[in-house]
Amino acid sequence: CSMTSDESYNYVYKVVLIGESGVGKSNLLSRFTKNEFSRDSRTTIGVEFSTRTVQMNNFTIKAQIWDTAGLERYRAITSAYYRGAVGALLVYDITKHLSYESTERWLKELLEHGDPHIVVMLVGNKKDLESLRTVPTEEAKDFAEKRGLMFMETSALDSTNVEEAFNEILTVIHKKVNSREVTRGSICAVTITNPIGPIGEAQESRGCCKSS
Repeated sequence: CSMTSDESYNYVYKVVLIGESGVGKSNLLSRFTKNEFSRDSRTTIGVEFSTRTVQMNNFTIKAQIWDTAGLERYRAITSAYYRGAVGALLVYDITKHLSYESTERWLKELLEHGDPHIVVMLVGNKKDLESLRTVPTEEAKDFAEKRGLMFMETSALDSTNVEEAFNEILTVIHKKVNSREVTRGSICAVTITNPIGPIGEAQESRGCCKSS
């Protein structure tokens, strides 16, 4: 996976969308990658992904956003879906409390199949339906803080915070990848695992924090 002159990006970051069916994952994807929203709520079958290139601190990052069916019967693809993912948006619908309650289960699945260092953002979508809200912002925010997740409320319909959510998670991923000096400059999809374990990390951090 070597860089050739026609490659116009420095990094590829794979970010997966997870959460129950109907919470708006596909529309978040199309709003971010194509600036489109579809009112036709067809269910995603299998896996789809779209890419968008973003500029960040003089680097060009290709975000590869993966979307999957939230339905259990399509979940046989689980481990392949999570493979190589450095970020995840865990999406629920602010008007459907059940979709919020199930984030616990999705988180468990993510931790079982995903990279242990994956960056996760809890996303409360359909913010435009404020009058129908059943999940208080503070409740979700507290849950995210307790579990060490980033948090944002979005509306794929009116674009609120969609750019911000993706850009924020990509920024954190980029910092994390760079601080670990993982495949710098490589255009391969990067995984943030450190195979050496804690000792290697301690040495690495001492090495980069020397003031001399």
